[in-house]
Amino acid sequence: MNNNYSYGEDAATESQITMDYSTDNFFDYSQFEEMCKKEEIRKFRAIFLPVAYFLICFVGLAGNGLVMATYIYFKRLKTMTDVYLFNLALSDIFFLLTLPFWAVSAAKHWVFGDFACKGIYLICQMSFFSGMLLLLSISIDRYFAIVQATSAHRLRSQRMFASKVTCFLIWTLAVIFSIPEVIHTSVYETPSDPPQCFITTGDHKALTIGIRVSQMVFGFCLPLSVMALCYCFIIRNLLQPHSFEKKHVIKILVVVMIAFVLLQLPYNCIIVLRTISKFNQTTGKCNAIKTLHLANDVTYSLACFRCCLNPFLYAFIGVKFRNDVLRLLKDLGCINQKQLWQWSTNQKTSRSSVPTETDTTTSFSP
Repeated sequence: MNNNYSYGEDAATESQITMDYSTDNFFDYSQFEEMCKKEEIRKFRAIFLPVAYFLICFVGLAGNGLVMATYIYFKRLKTMTDVYLFNLALSDIFFLLTLPFWAVSAAKHWVFGDFACKGIYLICQMSFFSGMLLLLSISIDRYFAIVQATSAHRLRSQRMFASKVTCFLIWTLAVIFSIPEVIHTSVYETPSDPPQCFITTGDHKALTIGIRVSQMVFGFCLPLSVMALCYCFIIRNLLQPHSFEKKHVIKILVVVMIAFVLLQLPYNCIIVLRTISKFNQTTGKCNAIKTLHLANDVTYSLACFRCCLNPFLYAFIGVKFRNDVLRLLKDLGCINQKQLWQWSTNQKTSRSSVPTETDTTTSFSP
């Protein structure tokens, strides 16, 4: 997941204040560098980013790894939702595995060479686009599974095939969308700055705007619009008959929407501000630029945290999935049979009724 213009430029560069614009030809940046000292940014990033990235990486790999292990161990890719959730976990894991590289770069500098720079950036962008398109697909799947439940159940096998084709297309598009940025990604250094891996578009304003617009469209606006539309139809459908089960589903949908907005909106606002700043630079805006870059690091780390929440928002909320996770933990020796039995008993007694068995039980059952 990368909801930003550049992983290397925005998330991993120690000396970004001058390096971001070192190839832009608007004015003499050597004078700007003297006026705008960047040690504060370097020191902040050298501490904050490695800690944030390693924490996100550890928590995210544990959660998403457990999701994938459960699907593989029980061979439970039996519904459209299962296929999407498995691929979402895979996408998040790809992204999370790149964070240690950016953490090292933030603490020191890029030490992995130009080939690794392009490779890691490709994985970042690919996981970003695939993750967002998968969230969009999950929303559409939920709409059909609940609002069009009869048709969805009747076309179960066709929908399963469609989900596999959709995932193949999503990964293909993710690679294609990533190529333009990877082409412009490389390791750069200046006499006053150590080598760093980031994307630079030089004075190509159209390319810069195009990249950042694509980040916002595919990383926030499009997924949010589809999620909001689908979930509004679902909630309207569920509000007709009243029951605890359906009220619980509505709460889940609201939480998913709020989490997405809270984690993604701040960073996308920074993208807009940075784009404006890039084409409206003067030598008297040092403090504003410093503040913008500090805000970029904080909000980007917040956006990355979505990878940690996805397993809980989309997989662990399902009763059947949680039971499978507990069975896996028992087989691994992490819990005993008594603990598994107590959990299963508590689940049965807490549910006064069982909803109709559809694809939605994986994601929506309480």
